[in-house]
Amino acid sequence: MSVDEQETGPSRSGIARALAVIDAVARSPQPLGVSRIARETGLSKAVAHRILRELVSGRFLGFDEKTKVYRLGAGALNIGLAAMRELDVPAVAHRHLVALAERTGQTATLSLRQGWSRVYVDQVLSPHEIRMSVALGSGHPLHAGSSSKAILAALPDAEVADYIAHHRLDGVTDATITSAEALRQEIARIRRLGYAASAGERQSGAASVAAAIHGAIGQVVGSISVCGPQDMLTRSRREALGAQVQVAAAAISTDLGFRPDDETAEEVAG
Repeated sequence: MSVDEQETGPSRSGIARALAVIDAVARSPQPLGVSRIARETGLSKAVAHRILRELVSGRFLGFDEKTKVYRLGAGALNIGLAAMRELDVPAVAHRHLVALAERTGQTATLSLRQGWSRVYVDQVLSPHEIRMSVALGSGHPLHAGSSSKAILAALPDAEVADYIAHHRLDGVTDATITSAEALRQEIARIRRLGYAASAGERQSGAASVAAAIHGAIGQVVGSISVCGPQDMLTRSRREALGAQVQVAAAAISTDLGFRPDDETAEEVAG
């Protein structure tokens, strides 16, 4: 019996096994050894090693001779970048916005990050007669309103510090955060809760709750929000909406190829 036939589980084609190996390496935040790759894919170590050699030869994976670990190579990265260029974020997110608006009864919006600002690109309006709507295509700074703050809080500390150091924290309304220290405290709160909330910070009389969405390589793509009149979205109501917005944002991120790391503590070498 061949090594291939000795593998447990249903039979898989050579292409399927190669893709499983690439996927295992792509999922990991650190390079992997052959033993770990074999465990992740359910392949025998011998078969995994043979596939790895072929993938390295084709430049889909890179191999470190000193540490004996594998990482994504230029071929895989080129394919990934091409896929990202083709990805239509509003199209991916729209059905989630529809579901979020139906569940909450409020307007659901999608914003995309553009440098140090963000832009509304889609919305699904609340079915209520009294409701909020946003101006699509309008840009907003990253310190004003929940959609903006959700994006800012999801950025690495160095980028947050850069924003605060080099951008004026101008007030859009009387409720906008304009103090650097207050903004740092707000970012810490957002990171702790997993969502951002706003009451009149960008538009007087309006309130919203938002969470960041991530792309395939972990980059902050933008945010989604639920928004409505401030007297309808009270503090307790905003807190209740936070979990729903987080779930929807996580679902969109998953559809965009994002896989959060929950295995960083594991040993990566074979």
